[in-house]
Amino acid sequence: MAIRTGILIITLLYSAWACAACPVWSPTQAQQEIARLEQQISQWNDDYWQQGASAVSDDVYDTLTARLETWRRCFGVEMSTTPALPDGTQNHPVAHTGVEKVRSKAALQKWMHGKSALWVQPKIDGVAVTLVYRHGELTQVISRGNGLAGEDWTANARQIPSLPKKVTGVLANSVLQGELFLHRPGHIQKKMGGMNARAKVAGAMMRHRDAALLSDVSLFVWSWPDGPKNLAERGKLLSQAGFAWAEKYSIAVNNADDIEKLRERWFTSALPFATDGVVVRSEREPEGKRWLPGQGSWVVAWKYPPVEQVAEVKQILFTVGRTGKVAVVAQLEPVQLDDKRVQRVNIGSVRRWQALDIAPGDQVRVSLAGQGIPRIDDVVWRGQVREKPLPPEKTFTPLTCFYASPECREQFMARLVWLSSKQALDIAGLGEAGWRVLDQAWHFEHLFSWLELTPEQLQNTAGLTPARGVQLWHRFEMVRERPFIRWVTALGMPIPKSALKAASDDTWHRVQERDARSWQRLPGIGAGIAGRLVTYARHRDVAALAQWLGERRISGFAQD
Repeated sequence: MAIRTGILIITLLYSAWACAACPVWSPTQAQQEIARLEQQISQWNDDYWQQGASAVSDDVYDTLTARLETWRRCFGVEMSTTPALPDGTQNHPVAHTGVEKVRSKAALQKWMHGKSALWVQPKIDGVAVTLVYRHGELTQVISRGNGLAGEDWTANARQIPSLPKKVTGVLANSVLQGELFLHRPGHIQKKMGGMNARAKVAGAMMRHRDAALLSDVSLFVWSWPDGPKNLAERGKLLSQAGFAWAEKYSIAVNNADDIEKLRERWFTSALPFATDGVVVRSEREPEGKRWLPGQGSWVVAWKYPPVEQVAEVKQILFTVGRTGKVAVVAQLEPVQLDDKRVQRVNIGSVRRWQALDIAPGDQVRVSLAGQGIPRIDDVVWRGQVREKPLPPEKTFTPLTCFYASPECREQFMARLVWLSSKQALDIAGLGEAGWRVLDQAWHFEHLFSWLELTPEQLQNTAGLTPARGVQLWHRFEMVRERPFIRWVTALGMPIPKSALKAASDDTWHRVQERDARSWQRLPGIGAGIAGRLVTYARHRDVAALAQWLGERRISGFAQD
C-alpha cells in the first residue's frame, strides 16, 4: 500500500476525508468507533508486512487512515503522526525520502517554479527497495521499511533472474533505489487497473520461496544517490549494466504541458508494468548523506485520477418507478471520480441492498461502471451503530398508483414524468421538477387531472411565472390532439414498439376487446406480454381513466 511504501502521511491529511465534518457521536461511541478502526488498520498493516497481503486497495487504505486521523482530531484523541511502519533490521546506506504528491496541474506548475533539468518517469506500482553493490557484487537488497531501515530481502532478490548480480565500472560500488514490480507486457492502466501487482511482489519477497512469481519480477531504478548528475548519462550507464527500464522511461520535459501529455499517454497506452501516476524529478539533488524521509524536495508525484473512492453513506432512500419497481438509492458524502461529482448512487433492488448490507454511516467503495455510471462495489467499513431504514410496506406493481395518495407519491410522479416524455405525449419542457410544482399546488387526483387546469390556475401557480403558466396551458391544449396511440402509451400499456407500429386500433373499445390470442398476432408479443396487456386494459383503474378521457373528448376514448 502507498503509505507503506513511502508516500508521506502528510498527503493524506489533504484528502476529502480530512475536511469532512465531525461525526455526531457521544464520547463513548466516538471512543468505540476510533478503537475499531484503529484495530482494522493495524490488522491490514500486519497482513501486509507479515504476509504481503493487501485486503484493500491503496486508495481505500489511505482514505480510511485519513478518516481515522480526522476522528482523532474531532474528539481530542492523541494523533499519531506517522503510519505504523515496522522497525527494519537493516539500515539503508541512503535514506528513502518518499515522494510528495501534487493533486493538479496547477499544483505541479507551482512545484516546478524555479526548478530546471526536469525529467518525468512512470510511477511504478511496485515495492521500493535499496540495492547495495560492493566490489561489483550485489551484497544487499533492503525493503523500504520506514525509510531509514528495512528488512533484508537479499536471499529472495538473488532468485530474481532479471536482477543483475554483478556490475562493473562506476556501479561497482554504488547504492541504487528503485521499484520491484511485476512484469506485465501490454498492461493498459486505464482499462486494467493495478491488478494487485504491488501486493503480489511484496508477498513473494516476504515468503521464503516463490520462484514462479519471482521470475516475473523486475526492477525500475529511479534513484542513484551520488551517481552521475546528468540523468541521461545515468540512464545510459544503468542500461548497460542491465537496468534498462530507467533509460527507456525517463523523458526530459520543459513544462507542465509536456508532463500532462506523457501522463495521459502512459495512462491509456500499453506498458510493461502497472502504474498509478507519474514522477517528476530534478537532476539537482543533494548528496545522499543529506537524504531524510519526507524531505525529497527535488521529486514529486502526480497520480492518475482515482478509479475508485471511499464515500460515507449519508442516507438510504427508496424510489418507486413507473412500473412499480422499488429501487434503493444511497445518498453519499460527495466524492470526485474522473470528471464526475458523485453523491447519489443507485444500488439497485431491495434484495441487492440487503445483500450488500449498507446502512447510513457506512464507508462504501464507489467506482464508475460502463458509460461512466457510478456504482457501489462493496462496504469497506461499517459503523458500530447501524440503523437501516425499512423498505416500503406496500407492494407496487405496473397496475398501482394511477391515483394519487401519500404512499403512491413516488410511483405516481414517475408515471407523470413518463407521460410527458417524448415516447408518450411529448410535453416539451415539463419534467419531474415541474410536475412536483403542479401537484403540490393543485393536488392531482389522478394521472390526467392536469387536463382540467385553467389558464388562471396555471398563471397563479406558486413556483411558476405567469408567462410559464400560460405556456403550459397552451401545451396541455395541444396535447389533446395527440394521436390515440400516444394516449395509450401515456397510460403505461406495456406494448413493444414493434407492436405499436403494427397496431391498427384507433379506439379504446377495440383495445379492450382484444384477447391474448389477438395480441399475439402483433410482432414482438408473446404469451406472457399478451396476458399482461389483457389484464392491463381491463383493470378497473385503467378503465376508469379511459372513461374519464372519453368524457373530455380525447380522440379514441369518446363514446359516440
